[in-house]
Amino acid sequence: MKENVKEFSDHVFNKEWNEVYSTEQFEKEMYYNGDDLGAVYLGNNTVFKLWSPFAKSVRLNLYKSGDQNANDLIESHIMDQEDKGIWKIEINQNIENIYYTYFVAFDEKYHGLYDCEICDPYAKACGVNGKRAMVVNLENTNPDGWDKDKNPNINLPTCESIIYELHVRDLSSDQSSGIVHAGKFLGLTERNTTVNNKGVIPTGISHIKNLGVTHIHFLPIYDYTMLDETTKDLGDEYNWGYDPLNYNIPEGSYSTNPYDGNIRITELKKMVQSLHNDGISVIMDVVYNHTFNEEYCYNKAVPGYFHRIDEEGIRSNGSACGNDTASERAMVSKYIVDSVLYWAKEYHIDGFRFDLVGLIDVDTINKIRDGLNAIRPNIMMYGEGWILDTNLTKKDVELATQKNINLLNDFAMFNDDIRDAVKGNVFDEEDKGFVSGNTKMIKSLKKSIMGMPDWSNSPDKVINYTSCHDNYTLFDKIRMCDGEKDFNTYVKQNLLAAAIVLLSQGIPLLHAGEEILREKVDSDGKYVSDSVRHPDSVNSIKWDNLNKKEYFETCEYYKGLIKFRKSHPLLMLNTKEKIEQHMEFFSLEHDEVIAYRLYDEKEEMIVIFNSLEKSFELKLENSHEYDIYIKGNKAGVDCIGKCADRVFAEPISCTVVVYSES
Repeated sequence: MKENVKEFSDHVFNKEWNEVYSTEQFEKEMYYNGDDLGAVYLGNNTVFKLWSPFAKSVRLNLYKSGDQNANDLIESHIMDQEDKGIWKIEINQNIENIYYTYFVAFDEKYHGLYDCEICDPYAKACGVNGKRAMVVNLENTNPDGWDKDKNPNINLPTCESIIYELHVRDLSSDQSSGIVHAGKFLGLTERNTTVNNKGVIPTGISHIKNLGVTHIHFLPIYDYTMLDETTKDLGDEYNWGYDPLNYNIPEGSYSTNPYDGNIRITELKKMVQSLHNDGISVIMDVVYNHTFNEEYCYNKAVPGYFHRIDEEGIRSNGSACGNDTASERAMVSKYIVDSVLYWAKEYHIDGFRFDLVGLIDVDTINKIRDGLNAIRPNIMMYGEGWILDTNLTKKDVELATQKNINLLNDFAMFNDDIRDAVKGNVFDEEDKGFVSGNTKMIKSLKKSIMGMPDWSNSPDKVINYTSCHDNYTLFDKIRMCDGEKDFNTYVKQNLLAAAIVLLSQGIPLLHAGEEILREKVDSDGKYVSDSVRHPDSVNSIKWDNLNKKEYFETCEYYKGLIKFRKSHPLLMLNTKEKIEQHMEFFSLEHDEVIAYRLYDEKEEMIVIFNSLEKSFELKLENSHEYDIYIKGNKAGVDCIGKCADRVFAEPISCTVVVYSES
């Protein structure tokens, strides 16, 4: 055993794990800064490296298949221990597509440890259900033209982005989608699909492209746990993917063959390439704040290191998953950084959304930012900066929360202020928001419309949204909290909510299907919140709703809003100074109405959000004539009317008029 390892191994079990792992001495002497952990395939030889400082021995097991239940061991090899807690072996033959695991053994005198067979934490490919890693030649997984693939929006300023949050299966699992590869990565490569294959109304990627968004934010597409990839019919098997298993491998259920480790990689790359060809950038939802459970493979290789554990041995639970990640520890931080950079380089991912990023330390996030900047420009980063109760393993650690937004470099946060102000508190089914006539958060809403909620003074750090995969859909929430209204009123409230998000300063994000009044209703007719374990029948996007007038018109309204936003730079100002210089609110007697003016030397725009159940009239001092672009259930870049000294806003609606010098 190497001396620096022996010093700690003789000492560590006389003290608390937490205390030893977080000491400066351990972090310094056990930190390995190499970029070759895992299996490095070199053709006629492959080098394996695992970090496991206190293991007595590590054995590499090679298997014929990736099925953990198959009794097909080819051979085993004892690995050599090196400095910094590294175990290494080089296999001098071509073992491409061979599956492998590590068997880690510990000295009996170390109580609480047990021998275990684990998947490689740094694995880049795996077999079915992710229990065995695979040696992969990544060059052979590249689709034709992959070397020329690039982000189509690489030069797009952040505030000009429009994000569409999507679950891979939701897009295509309903029969009305007309998509052949239902629930698969390849479903995102199918163009010109239509509702029920009738050739009229587009679905899938054709719908998204027509909608006009710039980025698709995918719910987790890495290999996750609570879904059996051997199940042929996954209709009742469902998960969002916030239960990480293998951080650096695509999810097998989204591939056409989860048994072959190459196929899921190639098909994900084909999806990314196809979306890039359609002008759409790809954002990946990543979950580094917790693992599925304490049995995570890295945590077995280095027991207790990957998670935050208090002095009594209890795992921290700020994530509500029972095992907060100790990102402040050097090798955990390195793992997170390495993982994100790997996805950006190998899969050409254009952005990352960090789940519960408020549990991850600021230094780790900034290291990721620096690493991404070195790969290519304009890779987006944003996350949920909620302040959560977690037990840090070190002192003086700053977490990536909303209140620390100014400590983060080029990182945006979800704006829950605008979400709750528009539709009501997400944790209170009966609480109403502005669109339902509740004005209790009017001051907060105006700040968010300016792209400057209380926690940020920079619009390019603010993600505005009213709904996402969590909680109820926008349309369901509106109906639940205002149950005495009719269907058409709910539609108007939905349209008004969309207008607020898409006409506010900052970065808008839409939940997939929101534009066609998405609902999640179970077999008993009840609205479903947090549909993480509900079947496709609840979660799928019901494309045939587009055959109904109200749903189709809502979709057209969203498309029009997006076109209008893209056509007016005044809606995409990226600094506090520009907003203060070019934006002002009208002083009104009704809190149920918000009206503001945007202007520069080229044009003047007036926006009115009217939540009153009656019309509203705004008198103007200017004498010139305005063009009306948004009114009632119409929105777009074509003038739909004229007005001069006054603007009329219909009940529960948005109205926008523009005067241009040209």
